[in-house]
Amino acid sequence: MTPQNMTSGVYDEIYFITKTLNLKTGAVEVKRQEILEYFHKTFSLYESLFDCLNGDAAFYARANNLRHPLIFYYGHTAVFFMNKLNVAGLINTRIDPVIESTLAVGVDEMSWDDLNDKNYDWPTPATVKAYRDKVRDRVDGFIRNCSFSMPIDQNSPLWIIMMSIEHERIHLETSTVLIRELPLNMVKSHPLWRAICNESGSAPENELINVDGGLMQLGKPNDDPFYGWDNEYGAMNAEVPSFKASKYLVSNSEYLSFVDNGGYTTEKYWSPEGWAWIAYQKPEHPKFWVKSDDTYQYRTMLDVIEMPWNWPVDINYLEAKAFCNWKSEQMDAHIRMPTEAEWHQLRTLVKTDQPDWENAPGNINLEFVTSSCPVDRHEFSGGFFDVIGNVWQWTETPIDGYDGFKVHEAYDDFSTPTFDGKHNLIKGGSWASTGNIALEKSRYAFRRHFHQHSGLRYVESEPLPAPSLNRYEMDGLVTKDIEFQYGQEQLGVANFPVACVNAVAEYLEDHKTLRALDIGCGTGRASFELAKCFKHVDAVDISVRLIEPPVNLQKTGAQRYVVPDEGELVSYREVKLSDFEAYDFVKNKVTFLQGDACNLADKFKDYDLVFASNLIDNLYDPEKFLRAIQDRIRSGGLLVIISPYHWTEEHTARDKWLGGFKAHTGETYKTLEGITDILTAEFESVDVPREIPFVIRETARKFTHSVSEMSVWKKR
Repeated sequence: MTPQNMTSGVYDEIYFITKTLNLKTGAVEVKRQEILEYFHKTFSLYESLFDCLNGDAAFYARANNLRHPLIFYYGHTAVFFMNKLNVAGLINTRIDPVIESTLAVGVDEMSWDDLNDKNYDWPTPATVKAYRDKVRDRVDGFIRNCSFSMPIDQNSPLWIIMMSIEHERIHLETSTVLIRELPLNMVKSHPLWRAICNESGSAPENELINVDGGLMQLGKPNDDPFYGWDNEYGAMNAEVPSFKASKYLVSNSEYLSFVDNGGYTTEKYWSPEGWAWIAYQKPEHPKFWVKSDDTYQYRTMLDVIEMPWNWPVDINYLEAKAFCNWKSEQMDAHIRMPTEAEWHQLRTLVKTDQPDWENAPGNINLEFVTSSCPVDRHEFSGGFFDVIGNVWQWTETPIDGYDGFKVHEAYDDFSTPTFDGKHNLIKGGSWASTGNIALEKSRYAFRRHFHQHSGLRYVESEPLPAPSLNRYEMDGLVTKDIEFQYGQEQLGVANFPVACVNAVAEYLEDHKTLRALDIGCGTGRASFELAKCFKHVDAVDISVRLIEPPVNLQKTGAQRYVVPDEGELVSYREVKLSDFEAYDFVKNKVTFLQGDACNLADKFKDYDLVFASNLIDNLYDPEKFLRAIQDRIRSGGLLVIISPYHWTEEHTARDKWLGGFKAHTGETYKTLEGITDILTAEFESVDVPREIPFVIRETARKFTHSVSEMSVWKKR
């Protein structure tokens, strides 16, 4: 099956249309072959998208100034395969450490992203393609040879493969949006992606249809047969009162009335956030409308066509909210977007899901065209059209975790950075939604000013209360580190990060104090303490989840979290910058960034101090870190290593330990000897190592007491 108007050619073998895989049924070797085929189809389809770019310059153009250029996304999905296989401990090799660092992080517009192009040395498209070819071969071999059993669950090695495949399918869709934002001269026709809908005309008159309410049970169990992202699991019950919903998605024609009635110049229709966006961006119409004399044309992914007035309008949440406010005034009724639960109530009209349908019931899964189509083309039960597909439908619901939400440790920053009240759920999928994205229970959210292939179905219902998100940090690993770094003194032992920085300060009198690197910074207490001594501190950790709390402290001055007391009982706590001496004056001297200590980007260099606290015995390759970090320190600069030398194979493979074993001579070989052997060519020990104790609170009555050794090294 091929999309409408698709011509035959070299891309016929890609198999444009796929179905998400059932991971619970079937024999091992049959499932291995299914996943292998799904991987190659996904990898090839994604690459075909970048064949739409007209020349190398298009890879480096910034289609959207809040996103990386497309060269990043071209390589990012392949890098994801390698990085997640490494993080999960399934492989311990790299193909290209530079590419795997440069193209790893920076997808969403997060505060720790650094989107300054001066900090990036982007590879060439040919280099990225060669890298992708190597990744394809490596992953192919892994799938063919890995050992697994059925059913495939979240602990299976092939769960990481499915995670990486579905991640690439997310970017398949989001990259179509970025390409759509490029100037026309930077794109070209393509046998797969030029197959847009050829139907357009006058839009139908919209109307409201009754939807019966009911109790909606959202979320899915851990044994759901299809791959899912962590935010999809758990449960939430919602009582949905009956409401009315628009028969059609809002068409370009219906939205034109809002534009013509001063929609973009009338402040009362906009939320404060929306009006600030208007003031900054100064839009006069939807992003993909092209003004042409006294009328409008329409930008598809690869072309500008005559305005299809009966296609759905493409707008962000802020525009959708303003339209609803205007519509409320026009209809003298309360008009808004549906909530997540209300959309699911409407979704009950669709009795099938992507893996089970023979043909898509709507414009979704690339089964119809590679564009939107008329809003009255695909009818569902109850008289509604486009319940799923065509364009995403914005909701009023900011994304948050369901009860029972648990971060998947291999991708700990997929969902939780969006639990900030600033990302709203989009539901229903678009023409470009495939894989997990096309499933009923998928949950995706975007910042309210972002554009996807997203539009609007409005409802008439009661006003909603202000959204109430649980902003307390609940992740046990993160809260334990916040408590360790910012919490009260435990068992008479001084705060560990403060004690360490105070000890380091004794060596700073005769040294430059311009730039410091806190590597493995965790939740950042030592970073703020170092900023009292240094003009600038880069604070780097491999886990985005750990650097979120100090970023929140910088933004808002506070971070709430919970600590376990006993059983299910917890205490709710809050850290405030105002509780700590001088933090309000130094907080902006620290930049928190995600990075792998064993594979840091080139921009991390020229430091007067590198501070590595309780880090080396948790690295997958501590020797590589110690050798590489030397070149990032200025002559005369200091390297501070603090560690309890708690070597376990859970964190570091036995053959990577720096010490704590019998050498080949049969003699005891301690970690300090291993550190000395690695550093002695370029560094000298400043002083006799000292011991610094620390206590970690597990519960109200359980504590772990440890002692770290601090050694200070000066670069010659």
